[in-house]
Amino acid sequence: MTTENPHSVLVIDDDLVFSAVLARALNARGFVTATAPDRATALALVRQNAPDSAVLDLKLGAENGLALIPELLAVQPNLRILLLTGYASIATAVEAIKRGAHDYLAKPVDADQVVQALLGDAGEESDTHTPLPAHAPPLRRLEWEHIQRVLTECGGNISETARRLGLHRRTLQRKLSKRPVRENPGS
Repeated sequence: MTTENPHSVLVIDDDLVFSAVLARALNARGFVTATAPDRATALALVRQNAPDSAVLDLKLGAENGLALIPELLAVQPNLRILLLTGYASIATAVEAIKRGAHDYLAKPVDADQVVQALLGDAGEESDTHTPLPAHAPPLRRLEWEHIQRVLTECGGNISETARRLGLHRRTLQRKLSKRPVRENPGS
């Protein structure tokens, strides 16, 4: 990355402290950053500044970051989008990529991981995807935990949970009827 043409990044997250810390860390690594706490501000800044990349949180208050991906790309088709979430699941990662995100990282992340994901092929590392650590819970367990979080956020309302997860209500009920996957099978 040259100082003549620095890489510009828009950090879209409703957690203002996280946004400020990440923006400061990216600035220290030579990026030009801006922050947006919500959908409307993010779209306005993409129109105005045409950043190279966006770091997008999955949850933006009551809004869903997944829904914002195609809107951002409609404004700027070459925008490289990195989705961050504290609610990691394979289903969410697949959906993010389908909608146009270039990469997906589970929080907590450090600035170096974000830089590596943002730069992709242009960076020093050729592999932009951080592999799951050996002690990571099985993917079905992550999915189960994510469903439980969303169900709790919806006050136990199955229909609303299914809507937020993008599942049919009956599919969600089948998933809920199964026992959770143990974190360390065979132990």
